[in-house]
Amino acid sequence: MPYTTFVDVLLVFLRDNRVLLARRANTGYADGQWNLPSGKLERGEDLVAAAIREAREEVAVELERTAMPLATTVHYLNPEGEARIGFVFRPGRWSSEPRNAEPHKCSELDWFPVGQLPANTVPYSRAAVEQTVDSTPFGLEGWSTAVTASTTLAGR
Repeated sequence: MPYTTFVDVLLVFLRDNRVLLARRANTGYADGQWNLPSGKLERGEDLVAAAIREAREEVAVELERTAMPLATTVHYLNPEGEARIGFVFRPGRWSSEPRNAEPHKCSELDWFPVGQLPANTVPYSRAAVEQTVDSTPFGLEGWSTAVTASTTLAGR
C-alpha cells in the first residue's frame, strides 16, 4: 500500500529577530497554542501558490513568488500518529503589516523573539522556526529518532 501524508506550507515571517505567531482558537486542534501561519496544500496547487494563499487568508498580506525562499522542510509526526510534511517558507518582504484575517480560527497575532518562543508553541511550528533560524535544511519532529540533515551528514 502506498504511503500518503498531508503536505503543509508554513510561513516564518521574521522581523528584528522576532517571528510572527498566531494563537489558535475554535479549531478543535491545539486551540490556545501558538503556531505559524500555515495550511494544507490544495489539489492542483503548487507549494509557493499555497504559501501565498495562506498568507493572504490568515494574516492578510500579499507575497510575491520571487520573494519566497524555501527555508527548511519538517517531517512531523503528531501525538495522534498522523504524519505531515511541512515546507517552510521565509518571505523576504510582504505588502503590509500582518493582521488577524481569521478571527474565527485565531484569537491573536504577536511577534516573539526567535530564541524565546512561548512554551505553548505547537511543536511543528517550533521545529520550523528553529530549523529556519539555524539554516537546517531538513528535520524530523515527533518521531522516536529525531535527527536533522546536519546531524546525518556530520556522521558520514
